[in-house]
Amino acid sequence: MAAKTNKKQSSREKVRNYRERMRARGLRPVQIWVPDTRTANFVDQAHRQSLAVAKSAREREDQSFIDAITDRGQG
Repeated sequence: MAAKTNKKQSSREKVRNYRERMRARGLRPVQIWVPDTRTANFVDQAHRQSLAVAKSAREREDQSFIDAITDRGQG
């Protein structure tokens, strides 16, 4: 564990120390980029895609598959 000092650590030092401790535990950082669900473009695309699925000839089969693999916390 890091030695305690009276001096306040900067944010940069805190992050560096935290990462060092995590690496010492055998972990490594991973960064993941995901779509921003708050944007209008995401909302538009999600709506467009859901309509396409709903209008598909295989809609019932597709929905049955989704229902089958969805974890609803019932077990």
